[in-house]
Amino acid sequence: MPALGILFALSALLGWTFGDFFIQRGTRAVGNWRTLFYIGAMGGIFLFPFVYHEIIPAFQRWNNAVIFGLLILITLFAALFEFEALKRGKIAIIEPVFSIELPVTVGLSLVLWKETLNVVQALLIFTVFVGIMLAVTINYSRLHYHKRIFEKGVVLAGIGAIGMALVNFMTGVGSQGTSPLVTIWVLNSGLSIICLIYLFWSGEIKQLLGDFRHHRNTVLALSVFDNFAWISFAFAARFIPISIATTISESYIALTVLLGIFVNREKLKPHQFIGVALAIIGIIILSAIMS
Repeated sequence: MPALGILFALSALLGWTFGDFFIQRGTRAVGNWRTLFYIGAMGGIFLFPFVYHEIIPAFQRWNNAVIFGLLILITLFAALFEFEALKRGKIAIIEPVFSIELPVTVGLSLVLWKETLNVVQALLIFTVFVGIMLAVTINYSRLHYHKRIFEKGVVLAGIGAIGMALVNFMTGVGSQGTSPLVTIWVLNSGLSIICLIYLFWSGEIKQLLGDFRHHRNTVLALSVFDNFAWISFAFAARFIPISIATTISESYIALTVLLGIFVNREKLKPHQFIGVALAIIGIIILSAIMS
């Protein structure tokens, strides 16, 4: 059912476009750990009625338990690194580094999961990647990574991007091995429990109710959009190759540039317009071929 997989991947693209926008606001308002807790708690509570009968059977296979455990730990690791990179660095510097997530995920899918791409698909994936890089890079000089490796947050962003590529890959593997909803429920529940323990240990747990009083709309928005995106991606990886699902959904990085135009009244340079166009055209053609 490739057409359904493409639809879910496009849904993930939209979810992450708005999700990251509100996550950035959330981390600045309530911090990294509380933001992660809200995402995990909402996803775990909402999905439980749909998956409770599948949870025990899913853990009866040891390989599923290993995948779930690694997925939770790697997601925690990658998310905290990416959040901290955004907090310390400039978005214009950091976001191009996040785009490394796409080729790493594709490479993992091809090498470890034995997925295959034809020449046209490979070229389109490369086109989307180039488009993302151009769209989120304000100045050409910032494309030279060796000249900015010591910029604040760059190393953290690179580590986080590699970690998130592993998360993409393992989410796809888990969704194919069990079910998309079970995979996302386990991930969210595990994250929320770990974050709750940390918040209790650090003394921040008392601030959770205050967050809802002062930042309720932001907390709800980031939780809804991010969970919607991950659920959509998990379903996409069930119906189409992980490499294709990632290419389509990860193009949200380029679309966040459009949010900057409409929300922040930012002005784009010509090469950024070209990048957005390349990413969108690549997605459309790739989606049409897969469908």
